[in-house]
Amino acid sequence: MAELESIRRMPYSVEAEQAILGTILMDPLRYDDVSFLTPDEFYLPQHQQIFEAITKMFLADRQVDIVTLIDTLTQMGTYTEGDAGKYLKALADLATTASNIGEYAKIVQDKALLRKLIHASQEISENAFSELGDAAEILGKAEQSIAEVTERKAGKEFEHIRDAILRNYDTLLQLKNDPESLMGIRTNFEMLDRVLLGLGSGNLVIVGARPGMGKTSFAMNIACNVAKSTKKDVAIFSLEMTTEELSSRLLCSEALLDSKCMRTGRLSDDEWKRLGDAMSVLNETEIWIDNTPQITVGMMKSKLRKLKNLGLVVVDHLQLMNGEGKNRENRVLEVAQITGSLKVMAKEFGVPVILCSQLSRGTKEQKEGNKKPSLTDLRESGAIEQDADVVLLLHRAEYYKVADHNAEELSDHEMCDCIVAKNRHGTIGNVRLAWYGRHFRFVTADEREDSGGAEA
Repeated sequence: MAELESIRRMPYSVEAEQAILGTILMDPLRYDDVSFLTPDEFYLPQHQQIFEAITKMFLADRQVDIVTLIDTLTQMGTYTEGDAGKYLKALADLATTASNIGEYAKIVQDKALLRKLIHASQEISENAFSELGDAAEILGKAEQSIAEVTERKAGKEFEHIRDAILRNYDTLLQLKNDPESLMGIRTNFEMLDRVLLGLGSGNLVIVGARPGMGKTSFAMNIACNVAKSTKKDVAIFSLEMTTEELSSRLLCSEALLDSKCMRTGRLSDDEWKRLGDAMSVLNETEIWIDNTPQITVGMMKSKLRKLKNLGLVVVDHLQLMNGEGKNRENRVLEVAQITGSLKVMAKEFGVPVILCSQLSRGTKEQKEGNKKPSLTDLRESGAIEQDADVVLLLHRAEYYKVADHNAEELSDHEMCDCIVAKNRHGTIGNVRLAWYGRHFRFVTADEREDSGGAEA
């Protein structure tokens, strides 16, 4: 039994820990080389207490030596004066070459990382045995725990402003020679890209609209455009539609087919050809669809880590998402937690995240289409506007002119206002789009004649 306990002991290096503390006692200036360490990265409690005391003394600008450290430790109540003196003198005797202190710190940090991994593994095991929640949720928490262990990094050093200025100058030169080289991911809606300068890496983009405005189709159009133009992975989390429904919409949009044809299977020879061409195009893209109901951000992140060339994430839509548990009693707090987590996710993966969100039903004037939506119409939480880098609001005034909103009664195409209501990195304004409801397709307004010709 004792042999098993010896084999299974927690990873740590008492020699490295002692060498760091002893070296600082002999040469206090060497603390700067290990200041990124935290007390809990030391394994032995007495070493944690000594390093914590040293850190406090440096923060208070006190001189560190054996005498002053003994005084600090006794004031903290962690040692008696006699015990502290004996152990600190022993550490000083063990001090080695000061130039190696950085290597010792790396050993201590690596061992601490292994211990955190062990603790995370134990927590994962307990969660699995408890069976609290479904398997997908438990797996998401497990992957999140492992990710948190691996994401720890030492802080950055100071950087002189001249280096940042030079990078800015290089960026300006690059933009001068190639204006589009540093543009964000293009939506391929020309006028919208001019306003947004593309979708920036790490940006949270809200697409808000009332039901029936086409926010899902708009997001899918962008997803398809990005997948075709960048050849990168585009992840779509659909909480409302099945994978088959979304793929059917994408085929209609790509092939310019009437959605009714997809429901009846009655296609002309030309339509069958266009369908085959669209299938070939979409087959070559890296569009990945997940329709897990009531998915959480943690579960999304675990799925996204499996994609190696991620370019864009689309989430449809916010109102069907769940938070991570503790805020479920309060929907406003839950939504704030969701949007905050999605913003962090966008930064973590370095890609734009498009989040569809329903707008409030609004006043009678808004319901009749006489008033365009604004930021105040975002439903459920002010955090949606706060966390977003970009907010796009869709409004089709013609939609309200048809009594029962049947697709057959709508004109061939309608004009749509894409209102850039918030743009953290640029201007706001209004972009005119044309909406072809039969094809679930938006186009830039000045392209509508070409699209109309393709429909014929």
